[in-house]
Amino acid sequence: MKEKKIDRFFLIILGLLLVIGISMFVSASLGVLIRNEKLFYSVLFSQLVLGLGLGLLGMYFCLKINYKFWRRYSFLIFLGSILLTASVFIPYLGWTHGGAQRWIKLGNFSFQPVEILKFGFIIYFAAWLSWVKNKVQDFRFGILPFGIMLAIIATILLKQPDIKSFILITVTGTSMLFISGVPVKYILGVGMGALLVLGSLVFFTPYLQERVKTFINPEADPRGSSYQIQQSLIALGSGGIIGRGFGQSIQKFGYLPEPQGDSIFAVIGEEFGFIGTSVTIFLFLLFALRGFRIANNSPNLFSRLLVSGIVILITAQSFMHIASITGVFPLTGVPLPFMSHGGTSLMIYLIATGIILNVSKFQKHESR
Repeated sequence: MKEKKIDRFFLIILGLLLVIGISMFVSASLGVLIRNEKLFYSVLFSQLVLGLGLGLLGMYFCLKINYKFWRRYSFLIFLGSILLTASVFIPYLGWTHGGAQRWIKLGNFSFQPVEILKFGFIIYFAAWLSWVKNKVQDFRFGILPFGIMLAIIATILLKQPDIKSFILITVTGTSMLFISGVPVKYILGVGMGALLVLGSLVFFTPYLQERVKTFINPEADPRGSSYQIQQSLIALGSGGIIGRGFGQSIQKFGYLPEPQGDSIFAVIGEEFGFIGTSVTIFLFLLFALRGFRIANNSPNLFSRLLVSGIVILITAQSFMHIASITGVFPLTGVPLPFMSHGGTSLMIYLIATGIILNVSKFQKHESR
């Protein structure tokens, strides 16, 4: 199929998310500057140079690389991402922070390999589903391979522990199964199985029990387990309709935990109010709708599943963050894509959007 121009509307949506994201990240990071100037500049370097700079460079290259490249090397990419994520358990290479062993540290540089794993999973699963085609309705070719992949991923992630990433991968994979034509009864079975696993984890894991209790009764322990949600709601409430103004958040100065990361949506609400949060949510909705349009007009099953998987992952993570900060969902600590601190995450998501833009050049119908 002849190449066309990239989907400019999708690129504009991405550009707006990045402009808002970088602006709010810098503003939220001022809370770090007050406490630790050295950490502030380290955080800025990680996000702006490693995340944004390398991410935009990676996005440009992926925009130029034909999407079929990813199918050709899908298994190697997935295998490499599995081994890389498992390497956090290697002594002197893996790094533990806050009771979680999720990072690889090389000198002064550290990153979370799970972000690469999410991406590798989507590529390989899209390749697998497009290879088996109609056989996906057979349990042996659809649900069983997915279960095996999830078991391998769970072995690594639940030991770290990283429950939120496991949930996101499960949601993304299940959605890709549905798109590929797996019978609804199997999808419901996967959902029930996932709920049983999650329920078991909550039952046997004290810190997850605390989060569920906090979700049910956010006022139970305002100085302990309920502290973050309380401060987030105070920030959102104090923003009112139009907010305090850019850079004027009070909660980011010693009140909100990780204002530049886990709590950045609360800072958006405080500084730009209901209007600012609504615009942010609207942009993520537009990102999803335009992304699904590109997927729907993709030239083949692999490209459709690849784009859909990326869009679902980013959208699900976005609304998981927003729901957590607003008290609609238990706190997960999941970052807000394109906005929260995380150089690796920002870089990988920009690379992934580069792939979406490449697929958009081969759409069946010209985007307008």
